[in-house]
Amino acid sequence: QVQLVESGGGSVQAGGSLRLSCVASGDTRYMAWFRQAPAKEREGVAAISGTGIPTYAASMKGRFTISRDNAKNTQYLQMDSLQPEDTAMYYCAAENWRTTLYGILVPERYNYWGQGTQVTVSS
Repeated sequence: QVQLVESGGGSVQAGGSLRLSCVASGDTRYMAWFRQAPAKEREGVAAISGTGIPTYAASMKGRFTISRDNAKNTQYLQMDSLQPEDTAMYYCAAENWRTTLYGILVPERYNYWGQGTQVTVSS
């Protein structure tokens, strides 16, 4: 069982930046960030393979940067040029399946989830 602990959320004004971190208690393959705003479905933000290859949702590309430090079992999400529509609970996710049929930014792919960290962007 892998536990995930997120940190780094908070409140910023539009145009500001935040950096989220997520520490895993064990080995993982893909790690990802999802977000969920009130009354909306959970959506994929970005994911990163065990070898550091990133994948971004189209609307996040160019503003968000995902990275990971395998020595620390930690992934990061640098969020720049934040807008009020980025306001959501952000969740860290990870998986360690041998194989999977789910896409990289599909929530069902991930078998471990953090508790979430709130990001609020004011205009």
